[in-house]
Amino acid sequence: MGRIALGLEYDGTKFNGWQVQPKQRTVQGCLIEAISYVANHEVKTVAAGRTDSGVHALQQVVHFDTKAEREQRNWILGLNTHLPKDVNVTWAKSVGENFSARFSAISRSYRYLILNRVSRSSIHHNKMWWYTQSLDIKLMQEAANLMVGHHDFSAFRAKECQAHDPVKTMEYIKVSKQGDCIAIDVKAQSFLHHMVRNIVGVLVPIGDGRQPVSWALDVLESRDRTQGGVTSPPEGLYFVNAHYPTEYAFPTVSTFPVVW
Repeated sequence: MGRIALGLEYDGTKFNGWQVQPKQRTVQGCLIEAISYVANHEVKTVAAGRTDSGVHALQQVVHFDTKAEREQRNWILGLNTHLPKDVNVTWAKSVGENFSARFSAISRSYRYLILNRVSRSSIHHNKMWWYTQSLDIKLMQEAANLMVGHHDFSAFRAKECQAHDPVKTMEYIKVSKQGDCIAIDVKAQSFLHHMVRNIVGVLVPIGDGRQPVSWALDVLESRDRTQGGVTSPPEGLYFVNAHYPTEYAFPTVSTFPVVW
């Protein structure tokens, strides 16, 4: 058996999340069906991270074991022929049996996009959170800085989160703006369920002036989810990339036009 790693991008709008679920359309379900057809045997897949319904991915990393021998180009073309248009393999590479898309990753990065204007967008529908009140990104960045580092993020985890340890190390949270689009970029080794969306849910009330910058620290130190803001909508969230040791030399993610 050989092990193959894949780079995967998908529009999560019409998927019920990543993970296989009975009678539901999921990214993993579509991928397993395509790989099993091309490999001519049933396979199991492991992903760098799970995404919820409506959440997108620019480069989800997946691995699977197979007895089939195919050129990398043939894996890409063959799989994409049997995948729906809203999910696509961007690269394929043979890896050793010790590689794990999940456990070999040293960090993961996400981006959250907010369309900050009065009028809605037909182009960015289901791709950004449309928020009409003006947001001050300087205040949002000040609040974000309070959450960078090694903290207990219990106040930012979903009730159904299954992670054993709520303590995470946030490498950075960066708030930027181009035109009427605001991007919130985050990077950490791993994340709790809904953690990014709940961080955004705290930053937005600070950005529109309803809460002071210090509220972000109050929520963090409370370790109580009920003290935080709303969970921001899934359509603005993108799994940007999983990062691995340089020895794997995986292709660089193509992020245009979502990331500037």
